[in-house]
Formats: sequence, C-alpha cells, structure tokens
Amino acid sequence: MKKLLPLVMLMGFTSPAFADITHRMTSSVNLHTGAAYNTAERIGSTYTASGSGVTMDVAGGNTADNKVGGLGTLTSGVGQGSIGVASQTTAGGAYSFSQSFIQGDVIETTAPAVGALSDYSNQSATAVGTGTGTGTITSAHVLTAVGGGAGTNTTGQFVTELQIR
Repeated sequence: MKKLLPLVMLMGFTSPAFADITHRMTSSVNLHTGAAYNTAERIGSTYTASGSGVTMDVAGGNTADNKVGGLGTLTSGVGQGSIGVASQTTAGGAYSFSQSFIQGDVIETTAPAVGALSDYSNQSATAVGTGTGTGTITSAHVLTAVGGGAGTNTTGQFVTELQIR
C-alpha cells in the first residue's frame, strides 16, 4: 500500500484537460448576371474674349455694336457661338485681341437605348448579361460552378475552419 501512496497522491493533484475544438465546413455558390447600363459625360461650352484698342461688331455690317460675343443656343452638331468681329479703334494705335470658343454637348432630355449613341462626347454602353450561371453543392461539399454567358460571374467556394482553444 505504501508503494501506491505516491501514485494516488499524484492522481489527486492532476486536473482533467479541457479543450474546446470547433470544426466548421461551409460551401457556397454565388451567381451574378450584370444589368445593362450607359454612362455619359457632357462637356460644357466655353467662350473667352480679351483685348484692348478694338471695336466689336458681333451683328456684322460694320456697325460698332460693342458686343463681345457669346454662346448662343446649341443644336446638335452645329456651332452656335456668337463670334465677335474686332476692328482697330484708332488707326496706327496699339491693340490686342483674342477670343476662343469651344462648343459643348447639347443637353439631352432622354437617355439613349443600350448600345445607341447620343450627342455626348464621352460615353459607354454595356448590354445586359446573357445567360445565367449554374451551381450545385452536394451534402459531401462537392461543388460545381458553371459560368453563364457574357456579363455573368459564377463563384463557388468551400471553406473549412478548425478552432482549438
């Protein structure tokens, strides 16, 4: 009995091991078909004029109306700026004059159909995705993901997680 006493004492001082183990397995399939969309950027019109020692004649006919010029009303594909005509005010006198006009895009009130062009300078159109992807998952986590047509995205995923505390 005396020989067993140290063994019994050691067993009394030990504690059981506690360990939390979590094992998780998940599978998923994501199927996405893109929608149609258009994007467009419109540039605005600009007119600048500067000068000295000149007389302005916007209306023409060599009449000094002293109007500088302007933008006017824009029509698709037609420059509508009122470009001034400058003449030297005093013969032989100092003068300088410059003007510039950039025609912007006409303001559209309706959106173009997908793939159609509008009057805007910078635009892109993307058609709706064709077809639909398919995906299956079995109870054994066997995953099948097949893409559709253009503009579709199919993603299959299997995740295993092991957590020991």
